[in-house]
Amino acid sequence: MAVLFCGVALACAAVAESYAIPADKLDDQKVFWGNPAKFEKPASVDYKAIVTATSEYKSIKQNKIEAGSAKYWILISQASEKAVKAIAAVGKESQYDLIVAKGYLESVGLTVQPTDATNAVLERLQKGT
Repeated sequence: MAVLFCGVALACAAVAESYAIPADKLDDQKVFWGNPAKFEKPASVDYKAIVTATSEYKSIKQNKIEAGSAKYWILISQASEKAVKAIAAVGKESQYDLIVAKGYLESVGLTVQPTDATNAVLERLQKGT
C-alpha cells in the first residue's frame, strides 16, 4: 500500500501547471509561437532586438533608407518575417510550448515567469533560420 501511495504522489508531482491567456486579452501580434489557450513552459523574446539583428534591418540603417519609403516597408516586412520564422524555429526545437513578446504575459495578469529565449533566437538568426 505504501508503494502505491508513493507512485501516486510522484505522478501528481510530475504534472505541470497549465496556463491560458484569457481570450479577451489575447493579442495575436504578441504571440509568436504556440497555443495561448493552453501552455505550461512559456518563453518570451525581445522582438525589437531580434528584428534589429536581421540583415534587412541592418541594410535600412547602413543605406540610410528613408522611413516610410516603399523600400523601407519592404525591408521591415522581410525583417519581421525572418524574425518570426527564427522564433518559430526555436519554439519547435526547444521545450517551450509558447513564445510571446517580453512583458506580454505579465501585462495580461498571468503570474507565470517565462524564460527569456531572445539569445537562442538571435543565435538561430546567425545560423540563417
